[in-house]
Amino acid sequence: MPEKPSAMSELLDQDELEAALKKHPDWEVEGNTLTRVIEFEEFMEGIDFVNDLAEIADEAQHHPDILIQYNRISLTLTTHDAGGITEADLELAQRIDNLVD
Repeated sequence: MPEKPSAMSELLDQDELEAALKKHPDWEVEGNTLTRVIEFEEFMEGIDFVNDLAEIADEAQHHPDILIQYNRISLTLTTHDAGGITEADLELAQRIDNLVD
């Protein structure tokens, strides 16, 4: 009998996504991903943020796609194994929000 996926890796349905976006207004759903763009005053502030984020992501064993464009950091979250957005993405989004705010 195949293993049942854990709750962390089950895709969220539309209602769950809409509820999550109310809690995380800085994030947007784009296809099967959550995205957020954060702007910093200077390049090195963004790099410091990315370094802090790397530690959080490694702890969570869930890693965002990160695009650095001078002082703009674009983040994309998805659970590749599940093919979309899961609770693991929401938890990392919350941790990122805490880091930024």
